[in-house]
Amino acid sequence: MAKESIGIGLIGLGIVGGQVAKVLLEKADILAEQAGCPCVIRKIKVLSADPDRPLAREIPAGLLTTDTDEFFAEPGIDIVVEAIGGENPALDYLKRAISRGQHTVTSNKEVIAKHGTELHALARKQGVGLRYGGSVGGGIPLIAPFKYDLVANRITSICAIINGTTNYILTRMEREGIDFPSALKSAQELGYAEANPANDIEGIDAHYKLAIMASLAFQADVRPGKIYHEGISRLDSRDFRCARELGFTIKLLAIAKLINNSIEVRVHPAFVPEDSLLAKVDGVHNAILVEGDLVGKVLFYGEGAGALATSSAVTADVVSSAQDILHGVSDRAVRKSASAISIKPMAEIETRYYLRMNVADQSGVLAQISKVLGDNQISISAVIQNEADITAQVSEIMITTHPAHEKAIQQALGELAKLGVVKEINNFIRVESD
Repeated sequence: MAKESIGIGLIGLGIVGGQVAKVLLEKADILAEQAGCPCVIRKIKVLSADPDRPLAREIPAGLLTTDTDEFFAEPGIDIVVEAIGGENPALDYLKRAISRGQHTVTSNKEVIAKHGTELHALARKQGVGLRYGGSVGGGIPLIAPFKYDLVANRITSICAIINGTTNYILTRMEREGIDFPSALKSAQELGYAEANPANDIEGIDAHYKLAIMASLAFQADVRPGKIYHEGISRLDSRDFRCARELGFTIKLLAIAKLINNSIEVRVHPAFVPEDSLLAKVDGVHNAILVEGDLVGKVLFYGEGAGALATSSAVTADVVSSAQDILHGVSDRAVRKSASAISIKPMAEIETRYYLRMNVADQSGVLAQISKVLGDNQISISAVIQNEADITAQVSEIMITTHPAHEKAIQQALGELAKLGVVKEINNFIRVESD
């Protein structure tokens, strides 16, 4: 017997959940045409603060509940949409829904990054779908291409600007020459950064997203704990000036590469050539550059965050899930895990480097530094030296290297710090090209 409607259960009525509810209610006719029948909200599980939100007062009181058991006891819910974020209790809610045979939709990057393999296995066992198109890139169509459109390709690399907050901060620092605290404060005032911005500025958000992309692209179980991540708080306006002199800009990159039978996965600031595609991605925008053996390089670009963009992806997943239900199928994509693929240790990666340090203003300094680098098989590509501070008798030098191993550069940094002529190592940044 054909279903007359698809029942939706929504968990959370915050920024994202509220916008999803609004779209489902205001675009009900359009979505019904796309899905094949009406998608009707049956119940909304709200947090204690949610009923006071303006949107909540516009929704019939009978749809709202703060009681988890009451929510899951509601008959006729076919799809559960989780929109509260964080690891717990969101993970428990998703498990409970899947175990009850309900299709699930989420934009929760932390849960999918950490527990995606487990949730996929449970969904397959129960014959239901698990969709998470809004977890990476907000409204940018990204997860579906990895799951469907690019499956004929052997994906060899992902290089992405995947956090709008950090990209906004770096854009301000580059264009206006302001320091990191000032750029961060501006991002917070505009609502781009949280009051506690650690997840963004320390690269945590980006490494969750990279775990999801790498797992899909390489058909592997790439957990966040295996991914090196480093934030942007060490960056200084002087690094941007030097980057510009050398023909680069600075971006927080999420990088995944398939090399032979191992995966290189890392998140960190990097010098990017100013004529490259990613160098031109400014403000809160995201860009994901994917390379496959058949398709070549493909760039996905757009606003990667915000309630509107994320609700676009979540609602699309709801419609796709509804279509699956009407056709009696679960999510068609099968997530496999290629157990033979290993994660390359960070110490073994090879790239170029930029070093900035304060040194004594005396002869023979560069020779001593060159010897340390040479002893560690690190070759110098370029050197920039600023005018010396006569009073302090200190000069600042910037060095870029040819490709070298991470282990070697870390060893060299330790040795340079012990040199009497090196007063301070101010920063070191990896140099990449897309």
